[in-house]
Amino acid sequence: MALSSRGLLTRLLRAAGPSPSIPSLFPYRSFSAEVLVDEGELRGGGGGRIIEAKPGVMGPESRRTGAIAVKCGMTALWDKWGARVPITVLWVDDNVVSQVKTVEKEGIFALQVGAGQKKEKHLSKPEVGHFRAQGVPLKRKLREFPVTEDALLPVGTPITVRHFVPGQYVDVTGISRGKGFQGGMKRWGFSGMPASHGASLSHRSIGSTGQRDAPGKVFKGKKMPGRMGGKQRTVKNVWIYKIEPARNFMWVKGQVPGAEGSFVYIKDAVYKKPEISSLPFPTHFIPEGEDTDELEPLIADLGEVDPFMAAD
Repeated sequence: MALSSRGLLTRLLRAAGPSPSIPSLFPYRSFSAEVLVDEGELRGGGGGRIIEAKPGVMGPESRRTGAIAVKCGMTALWDKWGARVPITVLWVDDNVVSQVKTVEKEGIFALQVGAGQKKEKHLSKPEVGHFRAQGVPLKRKLREFPVTEDALLPVGTPITVRHFVPGQYVDVTGISRGKGFQGGMKRWGFSGMPASHGASLSHRSIGSTGQRDAPGKVFKGKKMPGRMGGKQRTVKNVWIYKIEPARNFMWVKGQVPGAEGSFVYIKDAVYKKPEISSLPFPTHFIPEGEDTDELEPLIADLGEVDPFMAAD
């Protein structure tokens, strides 16, 4: 009874509007199904900020957004000495800017990028509501990339593989392969115990792990057997060998974390920074009338001697 009367009084106070003669009997927080947003928020501008999708000039402190890719697998090329060079194939699967965060509203400048497709029945109601509020298709994977103010993009802007250029270095982040519970030799590279006379059933043991009475314990962080893999890892300075705009494929030299079919996150390298003049800023915009299916693959400049050519 008390709860019903309290709710009735709350509705009456709301209907009457603010009045100085009626004091606030108790604090309340109103919840409404009708969300009032302005035009800027509908466009993903954040607090009424107008963001235009147009090319700009990248500065020394500018920071572009990244992209989400699917690790397709590994192949190999051969250098001029006949050595095998691993090449990883990445697929930038339908990346779209799904949310814009600004200092006025969220306190940071960042872009949320969505990749892939997913059915509504496989998403939670909050996720479906988020995509519908932003006006973008349902995405399988989301990732937020911090950017500078001059690198903001409006909601719905596609991020293709041409966001990167062949020959530049990138940092690739992913979840490493899980290897389960492993011993010290496999997990940390220990040499193991002697495999000679007298070493009975202890060939792969890690040996002593502590001291005697002082301190009388095993210090935290000791390298011991345990769960191996299945953690977020970043491989820095991965070189882009080739991109294929027709299928949004990217060939990178070396290995990247994760199993085939897993998502990885690509962004410009922090240490080996690419040439500013060669990067599209804030991203590559597809010209009107361009048929992406007919574009030829772009290969990095290998110099006078091709390192991937087999020796004569």
